[in-house]
Amino acid sequence: MQRFLTVLILFSLVVPLASSAMAAETDSIVVYSARKEHLIKPLFKRYTQQTGTEIRYVTGKAGALLQRIKNEGPQTQADLLLTVDAGNLWHAANEGILAPIDSPALESNVPDRYQDPDNRWFGLSVRARTIVYSTERVDPDNLSTYAGLAQGRWQDRLLLRTSKKVYNQSLVASLIEAHGAEKTKKIVAGWVDNLAVAPLSSDTKVLKSILAGVGDVGIVNTYYFGRLQKENPDLPLALFWPNQDNGGVHTNISGGGMVAHADNAEGAQDLLEWLSSAEAQGLFAGLNMEYPVHPDVPAVEQVQNWGEFQASPLNVATYGARQAEAVRLMDQVDYK
Repeated sequence: MQRFLTVLILFSLVVPLASSAMAAETDSIVVYSARKEHLIKPLFKRYTQQTGTEIRYVTGKAGALLQRIKNEGPQTQADLLLTVDAGNLWHAANEGILAPIDSPALESNVPDRYQDPDNRWFGLSVRARTIVYSTERVDPDNLSTYAGLAQGRWQDRLLLRTSKKVYNQSLVASLIEAHGAEKTKKIVAGWVDNLAVAPLSSDTKVLKSILAGVGDVGIVNTYYFGRLQKENPDLPLALFWPNQDNGGVHTNISGGGMVAHADNAEGAQDLLEWLSSAEAQGLFAGLNMEYPVHPDVPAVEQVQNWGEFQASPLNVATYGARQAEAVRLMDQVDYK
């Protein structure tokens, strides 16, 4: 029995090393992804068909994957990190998890405001966080800006997702950058005063609560609206593009970067460049009803039908830099 346990322990130590050796031997690329499997698997399959390069991947929550790479250190098997929200990418870069990439292809394919100023990460799809409203109970002429949702007309009518979600932290961070902390504090306090119910756990719940008459207006990422609209094209909800005369719609990204201790740095860069290319962008964004980051690639028809809008010119790296301040501000006004 003792001999069996000894062999078992040795085997458990050898397996990860064997996997690493296999990865190097086959020149595969290992991706840690906070983007869900059904949104990346078709892309990886196509890349492998075109190049012959195997892609192995692990999916999970953004925070857990960042911590895993930190814990693994130089022994990590990850070559490329894919995650959602610029705030998460900013943290990964600032904690030394990502390495700079010198890539004319990425510079050409990804607009400056959707990439790290130090080239450690690049956006791959764009999502707008905008206003959604009931077409049965709201006149869109009464909508204007994110700050406008703090007006008294929306008392007991506003629905928001919890402040614990990074999407809202990034939105508030962008407001701080645009308006300053004091004005933003008044805006967010006004939102809290206007809530119909306590903050909800998801954007989908915000949408469904408007449908149920719990509230009349909310803030969501556009692809959540798209999912419901796909199920019911006659959904009595609509999107409104705020701040078209002063600052633009808040946009965020999903994106990726090469892991600092990548065994296959060349493969990681090649895959990231391919994901940003015109060839891959339609599929990458279309699978989740997002906007391609590549300026020459159109969104899928359903997304185009939502109409055009002026996006905020802020570099999305701001969301990470201001995130801690945004969290403190939301705590101060009791935005849960």
